[in-house]
Amino acid sequence: MTVENIDGVVDGLAGIVREARRAGDRVGYFAALYRQVTVEVRTAIHEGLFEDGARMDRFDTHFGNRYFDAYDAWRRDRSGPRCWRETFGLLTDADTVIVQHLLLGVNAHINLDLAVAAARTSPGEAIHELRHDFLLINDILGRVVLAVQDSVGDLSPFLSLLDQVGARTDERILDFSVRQSREEAWHNAVLLAGQNEAERVATVERLDVRAAVLARLIARPGGLVRPALELIRRTESDDVPAVIKHLDQAMRRPSARQTTA
Repeated sequence: MTVENIDGVVDGLAGIVREARRAGDRVGYFAALYRQVTVEVRTAIHEGLFEDGARMDRFDTHFGNRYFDAYDAWRRDRSGPRCWRETFGLLTDADTVIVQHLLLGVNAHINLDLAVAAARTSPGEAIHELRHDFLLINDILGRVVLAVQDSVGDLSPFLSLLDQVGARTDERILDFSVRQSREEAWHNAVLLAGQNEAERVATVERLDVRAAVLARLIARPGGLVRPALELIRRTESDDVPAVIKHLDQAMRRPSARQTTA
């Protein structure tokens, strides 16, 4: 699918979430998280929080279409960017826990798609005018991430084990490196915005390869994280439709409202 504005992104993600709940498809995990981020961005646009709301609508639309293109390519013939193939390829892997599915989607969308969408929205020197609004999204992401962290904790009673092995802090799990990744995405957006077509193709290829490597590390971590994940896997909910529903309502819960107040 290809959408024309941020309303289309929200509707498209809602459709994926609905179909995923019906089919018991884990693709709904990240789609639910992403839908909530997009709803919050749309609300911020309507409230005039961005310097240029119309530009932010275009930015979010380019960003959303990157996800839809990857999703459609995977559904069609298992093609698409490497990092998204790594992500979607684990949807049927029963050994991958909820938080890993979320991290895989976050990794691909931020470490590849975000810079591409920003550079397309504001090519050339115009990219520098986007910086303030680009960084403002960090606050929105932080609010949604905190709410989803609580939601995942409800579904994975032993998720706190990752704290004990140093693998679950605000910088490592869900918000694992969102701030750092977005800083790198901004650097890459500036780079892409000033490149010619051949240079852009090479840069996007490099970003895709790096994000695919990170996806493999998220999927198969080493050290003490691995046994902790095995215990989490045995104790967290395996009711996929119920998990999707729970994640999709994270921002509606009282704790989320208090966080965003």
